[in-house]
Amino acid sequence: MTARVLHVSDFHLGRGESATLLPALRRLAVDVEPELVLVTGDVAHRGRLSELERAAGAIRSLGLPFLAVPGNHDIPYTVPARFTKTYATWDRVFGSHESVYASEHLKVVGLSSVRPWRQQSGRLRASQLELVARELGGASDGTLRVVALHHHLAAPPWRARRKRPLHRRDAVLRQLAEAGAELVVGGHVHQAGVAERREFEVLSGEDPRGLVLSTAPGFGRPRPRRKGEAQGANVYEGDAETLTVTTYAWDGNVLAQVGRRVFSRA
Repeated sequence: MTARVLHVSDFHLGRGESATLLPALRRLAVDVEPELVLVTGDVAHRGRLSELERAAGAIRSLGLPFLAVPGNHDIPYTVPARFTKTYATWDRVFGSHESVYASEHLKVVGLSSVRPWRQQSGRLRASQLELVARELGGASDGTLRVVALHHHLAAPPWRARRKRPLHRRDAVLRQLAEAGAELVVGGHVHQAGVAERREFEVLSGEDPRGLVLSTAPGFGRPRPRRKGEAQGANVYEGDAETLTVTTYAWDGNVLAQVGRRVFSRA
């Protein structure tokens, strides 16, 4: 049986024009029939209640189960609320800033990589990595094991200067692989990018586990000086032998397929 996931990130509702693409996202969801929608943060632009509620309404309008984690724009922009009520509004709207989805053939662990003192880069705590190990360790054979967070581990090469990857990403990547993660997804940089661990890192016999790192294109376009940024979403399909990553981008009419990569799950 195939596990199929629709991944969207960086709506930035409150700025930009992502709302105009929502009908196309609904059509894509109907076409690909995912069992889960993954939303990896920055659904709001300034973390306001009204923005988060609009985003939650848009996601729920897809009529599908979803798992959402916050991005750095989803927490309060002003102090002291940024530090004293970091996740209060998010949790009020979405229920939790970290959660787990499990089915017969899919397991997803959603983590918050947002830290209030870090505007661009993110971080994971040791306890979060332990949670991943516990949850994925209990997954049955053949289950597609996914970790979702906002901040990227592998940056796409285009315009990623100011957006640093996750703090201590080498150590985090190793621990996620050891925990059994097959796919780690994020957003943040508003560019699609897909890489398999063995494409950029030599793995020894003691550490042979590859995994796929995938970054979704931004769904919103909040930067006025970067009007040429592609907007879109990713779709993941895992069967018994392969993991397929398909990228869709807005062409002015529909979210059209622009890229597809297939990886072995062996």
